[in-house]
Amino acid sequence: MFYIIAQIVIKVKLCYNKNVKLTGKTADMRKGVRIWSFPQERIIFMEIINPSGKKTVRLSTEWLGRELTLEVNRVGFRTTSSVLVTYGDTVVLGSVVVGTKPVVQDFFPLSIDYEEKFYAAGKISGSKFIKREGKPADEAVLIGRLIDRPIRPLFPKGYRQEVQVVCTVLSMDPNFRPDCVAMIAASSALMNAGVPFDGPVAGIRIGRIGGEFKGFLSPEERDNSPMDLVVACKDGKVMMVEAGMKEVPEETIIEAMHWAVKNVQPALDLQRELAKQVAAPEQEYELVLPDEEILKEVEEWTKGKFGSKVRGNVMERAHILDDIKYAMHDEFALAKGQGETDNEKVEWYDENLRDVYDQAFELALFKEVRRGIVEEGVRPDGRKLNEVRPLSSQVGILPRVHGSSLFTRGVTQAMNIVTLAPLSYSQEVDTMEVTDGKRRYMHHYNAPSYTVGEPGRMGSPGRREIGHGYLAERALIPVLPSEEEFPYAIRSVTEIMSQNGSTSMAATCSSCMALMDAGVPLKRPVSGVAMGLMVDVPKGTEITASDVDKAYVLTDLMDAEDFAGDMDFKVTGTTEGVTALQMDMKVHGLPVEIMEKALKQSHEGRMFILKHILEVIDKPRAEISKYAPQIEKLMINPDKIGAVIGKGGEMINKITTETGAEVDIEDSGLVTISGNDPEKIAKALEWIKSLTEEPEVGKIYNGIVVTIKDFGAFVNIMPGIDGMLHISQIVEGRRLKKVEEVLHVGDKVRVRLVAIDNGKLSLSMIGIDK
Repeated sequence: MFYIIAQIVIKVKLCYNKNVKLTGKTADMRKGVRIWSFPQERIIFMEIINPSGKKTVRLSTEWLGRELTLEVNRVGFRTTSSVLVTYGDTVVLGSVVVGTKPVVQDFFPLSIDYEEKFYAAGKISGSKFIKREGKPADEAVLIGRLIDRPIRPLFPKGYRQEVQVVCTVLSMDPNFRPDCVAMIAASSALMNAGVPFDGPVAGIRIGRIGGEFKGFLSPEERDNSPMDLVVACKDGKVMMVEAGMKEVPEETIIEAMHWAVKNVQPALDLQRELAKQVAAPEQEYELVLPDEEILKEVEEWTKGKFGSKVRGNVMERAHILDDIKYAMHDEFALAKGQGETDNEKVEWYDENLRDVYDQAFELALFKEVRRGIVEEGVRPDGRKLNEVRPLSSQVGILPRVHGSSLFTRGVTQAMNIVTLAPLSYSQEVDTMEVTDGKRRYMHHYNAPSYTVGEPGRMGSPGRREIGHGYLAERALIPVLPSEEEFPYAIRSVTEIMSQNGSTSMAATCSSCMALMDAGVPLKRPVSGVAMGLMVDVPKGTEITASDVDKAYVLTDLMDAEDFAGDMDFKVTGTTEGVTALQMDMKVHGLPVEIMEKALKQSHEGRMFILKHILEVIDKPRAEISKYAPQIEKLMINPDKIGAVIGKGGEMINKITTETGAEVDIEDSGLVTISGNDPEKIAKALEWIKSLTEEPEVGKIYNGIVVTIKDFGAFVNIMPGIDGMLHISQIVEGRRLKKVEEVLHVGDKVRVRLVAIDNGKLSLSMIGIDK
């Protein structure tokens, strides 16, 4: 009965869809259901029954050359909100669950996770032992951060309810990356969750092809584009920027931001229309905000106690601020505490009020930081707005490593160590998006808790460490030499020694110096600087392009300014342009005009720091470290790779065993021979040359007679290559009656290659000295 109904429904659907033609049907009758085949698409002929009785809502719009579709109520029945987003052949499920437990945290517990599924790309994991998706790859962690950064600031301060957002890629169109589709899924799900989310947001990954900006580039287009830029926007304003670039001028970046703000609007309008139709009920919540009376009380108490007293040396400033705060607590404990004795009052205060007054003190301090910058143009450490902290650096500080540096900027200090190895030590990358990929350059970043003067748990790197390392890695990739120029895998590790703002930029600068110390021939040196921004408008006021004169840009951001500011962004680059960029807002979006002002000032800071780097080390070392593996390279005909490897790897194993050198072969035909003994490398190199060398007319070879005929002899001159030695070319001045008069099978002879005709080699012994 079911089979008959299903068949009728399919035919009815076909009658109403003139764009789909029935091309055939399979004879397979699994479970009594006839399966139909269609040319481009499949028809869903049965409505999903939602247990809550809600009907599926599906909205679409044309966006940047493809259809963007948002759909609710078909899946995710038990989530607070779920949205299926389809763009091209990419399908991402954005789900939101809002916790119902009483709020106990003193922070906003928002988590945003991006889930890659191998099946979405039609893949099974390349691991021999693990086929299930496990710990997220670094790429997935980075995309989770990419989605988190424009969304987190759009919740009101003091919101403490637990919110979990999960973006799951169910199907991946190989023609573009799915990360910005996932960002729309997260934003749209939050718009329908009844939470105080001031969205929507949407992002575009932008490239530049033929001088024109384009969104959602194909892998081939991304490879040929000078920029790979992600811009997240909210109704005419920018919320987040992240980019890797091939030395792109700042002016081009600003143009791209304007293009993104204009072209992202259809994705925002569609989310807003879906939220209107869903009309999710608003959830009740309470904001955990400082008591206004306590804030006023602390501001009044601290009046006149900050100012010049807390400006100058950062280390001394921290001690002075602690003394002021402790004095405040001592006074308030006796005045506000409850109990018969002073000790009882202090104990009650410490248990019930100390944390509240601590928060109020921090807010008063941030307010003072902003006031000093806006009204006096003076920063907490006494610097001018465009001034970089004192710089001091060293290179070659560790004797046995291949390259090292120590970059110091104020209190922030980064040590970097570079290790070189053969290309076979490159990291294999097997993710949903990448198959058989390799990371030849790896930057790893570590920042233990002792670097901020606090005890803490030691463990594997978190999202912050992965993100900082990736930013510094992207900064250097555009200036690295090619594998053909420098056939090494390169690992750069930044060990943060102390921090007070912008350790990712310190990591960039220290890695640049360590790479040059290791003898890596960079195209140009790279420097990086962190920038901050404070816009002097009343709290809660929308920031517009007309406020550009009220925007105060800070070069070389430090922690106190970061916490009190409206934006922080990092810029890296060379004298020719920007190589990496990361911008994060703490307000609900900024106009491009204000960001342009900040980006232009960053150029001056980058050049100042670059000058310092060149004073420490002005160019890469001419030679690599004596402790680094020595590598010789050889380009061979790819058709000859089999000759080097041999049957079952027999030949390459023999070469490595007998010479002691390490041999790596790329599909392009690039052969690298590495080791610590130059003689072993040279022996392996000659061996491989003998296996892959092409015959050269006029060259003399040491050959072996392999066959004798009436008309001459065949001589093997190279592995697998024989030439014909005619009987007339054996002895000069006379013709032999028989070849055996002079030659026998197995004889070693010296011959000259005189001609190659249609692949046939002609040899001669005449005129060759014995």
